[in-house]
Amino acid sequence: MKKIIVLFTILLILATGNLVYAKKPQEPKEIKPFAEDWYVTPEDIIRDIVFPSIDKRVMKEYPGNDAATFGWQSQRIVGIVYNNNHSYDISISIQVPDARTAPGDYADDLVKVRVSPSCDSPKIGCSHGFKVEVLDYEHLNK
Repeated sequence: MKKIIVLFTILLILATGNLVYAKKPQEPKEIKPFAEDWYVTPEDIIRDIVFPSIDKRVMKEYPGNDAATFGWQSQRIVGIVYNNNHSYDISISIQVPDARTAPGDYADDLVKVRVSPSCDSPKIGCSHGFKVEVLDYEHLNK
C-alpha cells in the first residue's frame, strides 16, 4: 500500500509539473552608454546644468502658479559671456504660461545665469567650487 501511495504521489508531481528545474542563468546584456543613441548638443548640456536654478527662480517670480512652475519652456540661449574670474554668464529666453491671460498664452522672460565651474589652480588664479546662480530675471512683455 505504501508503494502505491509513493508511486501515485510521484506521478501526481510529474503530471502537474511542480518539479523545480535548474535553469542556466541568463548572461547579462551588454550595457551601452545612454547617450550613444542620442544626439546631444552643447546647448542641451548647458540647459541641463542651469534648469534647476531657473526652476527655483520661476517659482519665486510666479508664486502660486503651478502652470508656470511646471510648464515653462526654454526657447534659446541668447548669449554666453566668459568672465575673467573663470565663470560664464548665460542669457536664456524662456516662455512661461501666464495665468492672468487666456489659457495657452505665454509670457516671455529673459534669465541671466552665472555658471562657475569648480577651479583650484594657482596657475590661472582661481579657487572656487561649482556654482550656478541666477543674476537677473527680466519680464520682457510687461
